[in-house]
Amino acid sequence: MHYYQFNIGDYKSHTEHLSEMEDLTYRRLLDWYYLHESPIPLEINETARQIRMRMHSDCIANVLQEYFERTEIGWIHHRADKEIAKTGEKSEKASASAKVRWNRAKDANALQSQSERNATHNTLPITQDTKHKVKATSVACPPDVSKQVWDDWQQLRKTKKASVTNTVLNGARKEAEKLGWSLEQFLAEWCIRGSQGLKAEWISKNNPMSKTGQTNQSVMSGLTRGLVGGGNVRLLGN
Repeated sequence: MHYYQFNIGDYKSHTEHLSEMEDLTYRRLLDWYYLHESPIPLEINETARQIRMRMHSDCIANVLQEYFERTEIGWIHHRADKEIAKTGEKSEKASASAKVRWNRAKDANALQSQSERNATHNTLPITQDTKHKVKATSVACPPDVSKQVWDDWQQLRKTKKASVTNTVLNGARKEAEKLGWSLEQFLAEWCIRGSQGLKAEWISKNNPMSKTGQTNQSVMSGLTRGLVGGGNVRLLGN
């Protein structure tokens, strides 16, 4: 599709934490997704070539991890899939594109009758989106994270209309390792900030680790209650 609605306020509220280059990356990825009506390639270098940002693979990887979901057929964007479905395009090209995505995502034996039924009612992208949402909410609480922190973090993601996937969780663990933190401490800090995404560099840039920061690690477990809703407990030095 060559046209899509753009909600400036909604976009701004979800991307204020992005750098200028990350913001440009996200816009180009969205443009590519809407234009081709297909998942973004899994290979980062190929994606960089497609959106003309060959020198910014790190930005592409960060944006894909935060706003898209990785699948076997490529990176998908649930909100974009809904908008594509709303256009109601009847051209053979749009129909064939939706059918290709569907065929690759479902088992070949169960696909035939299901795809024909969905094509008749013009609900292929919506059904596909529902499938991915069910998958995204099936991530189990890691053994090194308390249930309270996990529940608070899941609630924050839900509030931000962001999915909870293994890709997002693995990314959080890597960011925690950069700080020398446990995953639970990183997720707790995430909840306190109330942002849709969180990176190690944002924490170290605004609040580099000090003796006070190390002391705060020992009391982090005390912040596991009311993290999303806000609480009265404050870190030392704040």
